[in-house]
Amino acid sequence: MKTRLPLAFLVLCVILLASASAQVSSNQVDAVFDSLKSNNAPGAAVLVVRNGKAVFRRGYGVADLRTRTPIDPETDFRLASFTKQFTATCIMLLAHDGKLRYDDHLTDFFPKFPAYGKSITVRNLLNHTSGLPDYEEILMKQHPNTPDDKIPQILDAGVLKSLEQQTAGQFPPGSKWQYSNSGYAVLAMIVEKVSGNPFGQFLHERIFVPLKMNHTLAYEKGKNEVPHRAYGHTKDKDGTWRETDQSPTSPVLGDGGIYTSIDDLEKWDRALREHTLLSQAEMQPALTPVEPTSGPAKLHSGKTLSYGFGWFLDPYHGHRRMFHDGETIGFLTTIQRFPDDNLTVIVLANRTDVDPQALALKVADLYLVKKP
Repeated sequence: MKTRLPLAFLVLCVILLASASAQVSSNQVDAVFDSLKSNNAPGAAVLVVRNGKAVFRRGYGVADLRTRTPIDPETDFRLASFTKQFTATCIMLLAHDGKLRYDDHLTDFFPKFPAYGKSITVRNLLNHTSGLPDYEEILMKQHPNTPDDKIPQILDAGVLKSLEQQTAGQFPPGSKWQYSNSGYAVLAMIVEKVSGNPFGQFLHERIFVPLKMNHTLAYEKGKNEVPHRAYGHTKDKDGTWRETDQSPTSPVLGDGGIYTSIDDLEKWDRALREHTLLSQAEMQPALTPVEPTSGPAKLHSGKTLSYGFGWFLDPYHGHRRMFHDGETIGFLTTIQRFPDDNLTVIVLANRTDVDPQALALKVADLYLVKKP
């Protein structure tokens, strides 16, 4: 007589087998970053959060070639465009407070802004459909044939001023998607105008302090100092490293000025997961892909994409994903979040010869169950 196993027992066995197959060792993750192990070269900090717990937290290389200080979980890196999710959150907190709406117009905040700003909404700025001119291109045109280290640094207020000197946008707002650092610098200025506080102070009081991100800040030279600071580096053709830490646009805060560590970003990831600052309903606009009127959002290469407020939303091998990269002189960063899989991978690098997103996705591949 054959014994029939209860269905519940079979289901339990499948679950246990799946769980066992999902076990990933620290050595497996560590192996992904073998090329960054050094005591005399810049490197990276890596964080993996699985099911709400940090299962991997490690530094590679050095934060500063002058001191050879090893990178560790407290090392603060410049986030570059990874910053945009924090800028977007500031705007969303002001919407939560009832102090602005996503459909408010640029000229509602800055009445002297030229006529082309009358149809640009806060939503357009958040999802890169504003059509604002590129402030970096404007800056370079103002200083032709000038080495970067000779070009005066610009602040968010300077970005707004340069945009006010233009007569037209690049396309009608809402019609196209085009990644815009200008838009996020302007968002920082809207935060200042609406809140009455400097952007860095608003970040500190409404995000960093509540989440106990004690070593995170918007860096303003002469006003504050970055603790445990990593300096950016570039490898020259002869293989030597050169410190490349600041550019003319480095002081612009709204599009990329935050410094933080993987220790503090674990707290940020937890706040996103637990909806500490904004409710799930309030977060929904940030996770809703933009739909330009002229057709799908696309990169210059023609590849389609999904973008919300400060987050790219393209899935990865069938897994829902929210992510953002950062790139600036000397630094490359990424956050890759897979909400349905309870997985987050963050890589912060102070060198420009690595691909943090590719490395992070190699780590994600260790944990994610492949879908057909």
